[in-house]
Amino acid sequence: MTPRPPVPNADPRHRLEAIGLMALATICFAALDATGKYLITVKSVPVAEVTWLRFVGHVVFSAVVLWPFAFKPSLRSAKPLIQVARSLLMVMTTGFNFLALRYLQLDQTITIFFMTPLLVALLAGPLLHEWVGWHRMVAIVAGFLGVLIVMHPGFGKLHPAMLLALTATLGYALYNLATRYLAAYDPAAVTQTYTPLAGVLILAPFALAGWTWPQDSTVLLLLCTLGFWGGLGHWFLILAHRIAPAPVLAPFVYLGLIWMTVAGYLVFGDLPTLWTLGGGAVVILAGLYLFARERKTLGPKVVGPASDIATQ
Repeated sequence: MTPRPPVPNADPRHRLEAIGLMALATICFAALDATGKYLITVKSVPVAEVTWLRFVGHVVFSAVVLWPFAFKPSLRSAKPLIQVARSLLMVMTTGFNFLALRYLQLDQTITIFFMTPLLVALLAGPLLHEWVGWHRMVAIVAGFLGVLIVMHPGFGKLHPAMLLALTATLGYALYNLATRYLAAYDPAAVTQTYTPLAGVLILAPFALAGWTWPQDSTVLLLLCTLGFWGGLGHWFLILAHRIAPAPVLAPFVYLGLIWMTVAGYLVFGDLPTLWTLGGGAVVILAGLYLFARERKTLGPKVVGPASDIATQ
């Protein structure tokens, strides 16, 4: 796929279309997490199997929907080791996220996951030499405080799964930084090809070793939808960032908290705790402040589309 030129400040109609695509992407990722949690906690499907089939389904989705029409798959990378490392980070992120979902509510894991842009800003300095100023550092510290409110150590028992969710978030931040680094060396089609294929190959031995055959047709159907939700969510994100600047779309990632809360209530009867609501508000405000600083810094400059910012 030939990359499009950088996205200018699109007209309002295009921005609304892009925001709608962003909202659809967050719905897809909420459906993915809710399905994964249901299969793991209610139907007792092994985590490795759920994670592996998520990547298998993504490859199938890409082969049927994306490769014939959107881009030609390619593994010819200028930085193949970095591509593999990036793919390993996505495998780690997805696996730890599903492990955390075995014990935590959907709204809890997504709130912790909202630390991603703050961690990216923090780690971009030592890893990519893109240092942040004190305004952004204040936002990062506030975001950490918000996550601490969600985890509330010292005020009751800290569930170890919170640390699993935090590890998944750190892995995803590193994954985003690797994506940014590779953008200077490889076309987006190469990066998009590596991610699901690596997940299939890496997780296959673990998934097959503890394989459990689906109990009924409903479980089989839900397993088949994992890759659909993930692949469709990725594609909606790509489409959104092709027609609107990234800073315009970034705040709408937080719609995920709404869909996760709704899915958690409808499927599992979970309601967010005051800790989650309070910590989530702090993390979201910190993230929005960070995005506002980015937009102010960018000013009228053109912003290019994000190459890959999907969550799972």
